[in-house]
Parts: sequence; C-alpha cells; structure tokens
Amino acid sequence: MADTLQTFIFENAAVRGELVEISDTWRQVQSLREYPKAVRTLLGEMLSAAALLSANLKFDGAIVMQIHGDGPVKLLVIECDANLHMRATAKLAPGVVIADDAALPELVNQHGRGRFAITLDPQEKFPGQQPYQGIVPLDGDSIATVIENYMLRSEQLDTKLWLAADEQVARGLLLQKLPNEGGVNAPLETALESWSRVVTLASTLRYEEMLGTDISTLMHRLFWEETIRVFDPRHPTFQCTCTREKVSDMLKMLGKDEIDSALAELGKLAIDCDFCGQHYDFDSVDCAQLFATDIAADGLQPPSQTRH
Repeated sequence: MADTLQTFIFENAAVRGELVEISDTWRQVQSLREYPKAVRTLLGEMLSAAALLSANLKFDGAIVMQIHGDGPVKLLVIECDANLHMRATAKLAPGVVIADDAALPELVNQHGRGRFAITLDPQEKFPGQQPYQGIVPLDGDSIATVIENYMLRSEQLDTKLWLAADEQVARGLLLQKLPNEGGVNAPLETALESWSRVVTLASTLRYEEMLGTDISTLMHRLFWEETIRVFDPRHPTFQCTCTREKVSDMLKMLGKDEIDSALAELGKLAIDCDFCGQHYDFDSVDCAQLFATDIAADGLQPPSQTRH
C-alpha cells in the first residue's frame, strides 16, 4: 500500500485531524545510512510530523524541520514540499555510542543549547523575499511535545501530536482546534468541551498500537462514535532536490580561495548528498568554470579551458 496522508474533520466539533502512514519513503531514507535505534526512532517521528504539518501549507513550497543538537546528535533535517515529496537525514558526532532507549534531551539537548527550527520556503519568491523561519528552544521530552509547544507559541494553534516509528513504518496523528465550528463562531465552552473530548479519545492510543495498526483502522478504533468527514487521501513519496547546479552554487559561496586551496590538497572535490547519496565530482576545470561566469559578468572574457 502506498504511503498515505489522510485528512478529516469532526462534523460536531471544531477540530481537524490527520493520520499519516509512511513505509516506502521511510525505508528509502534508512537505506542510505544506518542509524542507531534511538536516532532512527526520532528521525522517523520527525518524518511523520513534517508530513502532517505540510498539509497546512498554503503556498507552493516546502517545510523544513531542523533540530540543531548539542549532544551526540548534531543535526536532524526533514524536508517536505506541498506535493509531499520528502527527504531526511541526520548527522552524529564522530565515534558516539548511543543507547537504544536514549531520550530526546539526551540525544540533542544535553547542555540546554539545542534548538528546533521550522522554515517555510516558498518555491517562487518575491524580490528580496526570505523564507520564514521560527526557532525555539527544545522545550519538551519528545518531538511531539516540542512541536506542540512551537505551534502554540508561533502559530497560536492548539495542536496535539502522537508519533511513532520503527524500522518498518512511521505513523502519526495530528489534532488541531479550529477557531469556529461550521463557519459560525461556537460558544467558548462548547469549543473547549469538543476539543477536550476528541483529545481524550486520541489519548487512549498506545505507542505499540500505533506501530502495529494501519491508519484506517486507527481512525475507526479511536473515533467510531464521532461523525467524521474524510477527504481524499494524499501520498508522500521520497524525492531529493539536489542537483549539480545547487552543488555548484554551494561551492561558489565558499569562495575561490577556499576552493583553490581544497583542489591543491585533494586534486578534485568529491561531494555526496546527505539526503540521497548522489555523488558529484568537480575537478579543476569544473571549479574554474564556477568563477569564470563571475569574470564574464564583469565584462571580462574568462580564459579558455580545455578538458583533457
């Protein structure tokens, strides 16, 4: 069965919901690099969370979720665009040994300097427009709690998340309180009661149950007493956005002096994409061409290069 993101709303409660199940995409991410169990679980949970949050994107772009850690895990990155094309990677400190049951603070926030960031990056930008980025401390013992706190602070949205991942599948459930019910502002007490009722139902979900149950069954099991409107499902897929052109732009940002120094030491530059493993080679001629375009732009003709 294809990876699936299922959105729904409660007809008698000002609440929207989403369930996601990611297996093919998740296994493809894992096939590129072997992670310790605790890191794999965290990365899988973040993958589910990114898919759930992407359903709210109101533009043609991507959501980028990052954790910058001060523990054995230095960086976790998940990207998901409006078409649910996803990629993910993690970077660990050299030589670390990580226990299977290591919790989020131990992995990325040992000294209280870990940070969580969500970036909204439109594909088509206005002149001078920069991606929107929100950065907050890693406030919570789980990635679900961290994101809930972020959504409340940054978006003023009451949000609840349940996330689970193992080596086979990553699943997630999101509930979000809507500002009105049926297009008419609902009495505050009624809105709070309906939100509390739905969250209480979802809170009966156990981690192991989530891993072992498909999302259609989970929806029925949790909310069978509720009247739910279900929308057409969408299907996340693995897709990397790396290109030789983007790698070239990255090298140009390093500057000619640094590139020349690296070439003198290594002979050529070999770059592997952290997300998909794609390999890119740049020899001295390739690197000269990177900066030759800048010379041409200044009205000068670059020296001719002959590849041997």
